[in-house]
Amino acid sequence: MGLWAAVSMAVGTMIGASIFSIFGVGAQIAKQDLPEAFLVSGLFAILVAYSYAKLGKHYVSNAGPIAFIMKGMGDTLITGALSVLMWFTYVVSIAMFSKGFAGYFLPLFHLPTSTTAVSITEIIVIAFFMVLNFFGSKAVGKTEFLIVLIKVGILGVFIALGIVYIKPEYIKPSFDASHASGLLHASVIFFLSYMGFGLITNASENIRNASRNVPRAIYISIGIVMLIYLLVAVVAVGNLSIPELMKAKENALAIAAKPFLGKAGFLLISIGAVFSISSALNASLYGGANIAYSLAKDGELPEFFERKTWFKSVEGLYITAGLSILIALLFTMNGIASMTSTVFTVIYIFVIISHFRLRKKVGGNPAFLIFNIAVMIVILALLLYFQFKDQKMAIVGLLIVFVGAIMMEYGYRYIKNRSFTFVGKLKKVRKKETNNHSENH
Repeated sequence: MGLWAAVSMAVGTMIGASIFSIFGVGAQIAKQDLPEAFLVSGLFAILVAYSYAKLGKHYVSNAGPIAFIMKGMGDTLITGALSVLMWFTYVVSIAMFSKGFAGYFLPLFHLPTSTTAVSITEIIVIAFFMVLNFFGSKAVGKTEFLIVLIKVGILGVFIALGIVYIKPEYIKPSFDASHASGLLHASVIFFLSYMGFGLITNASENIRNASRNVPRAIYISIGIVMLIYLLVAVVAVGNLSIPELMKAKENALAIAAKPFLGKAGFLLISIGAVFSISSALNASLYGGANIAYSLAKDGELPEFFERKTWFKSVEGLYITAGLSILIALLFTMNGIASMTSTVFTVIYIFVIISHFRLRKKVGGNPAFLIFNIAVMIVILALLLYFQFKDQKMAIVGLLIVFVGAIMMEYGYRYIKNRSFTFVGKLKKVRKKETNNHSENH
């Protein structure tokens, strides 16, 4: 996989289903400051990307951030639990993408939206991309590049035509206390729309000249997505009043296209949504399968995930896809999405802490890293606050998920007679890990 295939995979995930459905919610929270919220959230993502780029240059592993945490903090019970949690977040994300795909695909072709039709569509779309991933990283990269090209092209038409009709008074920012609070709230939520850049590290073993291309792909993908998010937000807010955007909710982007594209705008945005969700599902399935396989190699998941069939396809792919189908069929994803976001934020914090501990080896400004850790902790606190305020059940779900992951890891380590190292031994373990890596390198 080359540089631009890796960039496409990350962009395809970041510009996923959320950009087509999030504007109604965003307008309700940030009002006319929605473009600024996307900009601030992009800056948050760059803080995390700094550590991903530095660590990804030195540690090439499809386990991605979990490999970084293992190097920086050692083989601990917490590291193992985070490994399980991260893989599970990909499984849930794939299930959510399949539901979003069905929601756009069936109405686009005037097909019935019955429970049976939705379920069949979810199964087919996950199975389709599982087969595509079966052919390996080259096929995934080429497909992702094509899908992202179409998707970005559609958004480009939306931006190019819509920017002419912008009403300046609609996008004039306001920074009084109420609007500042809304801006911060929205930026914390939209920060999680940039999570896809981490998939680059989950494919690093399959990227040509990874030590050079992984950091470049991370920064390029975030830069592209920041620009697209900002311009799309400006056009959407600039063409539709805030009350109209709030009323439109999930169809806000399609409604915003109506003043300058008419009914064709609905068709254009629907097609864009289908391609967008497809690329996000494709990249997430690839990343999730890679995590399952890599963690199995390192002993963090059962060896079954590492077994290969005669045609060199890892069974982690099939398990990831199968579990995603099961979740898509059995559960609704309201609340689970916010829990997934919180898990990723926790992982980001541990990645930056690991970077701080490895900074003498991989490089990095210690003061800047401490600042980044503080920012991520604030974001996590705000996420939990907003969940407690608006979705109390999500807090309960989070506790169940975290406790469940720790118990699973504890049980697995007990069965395999592995160590139960905790925080007290992290420094010693980290030193050993670093020395081993130096010898291998």
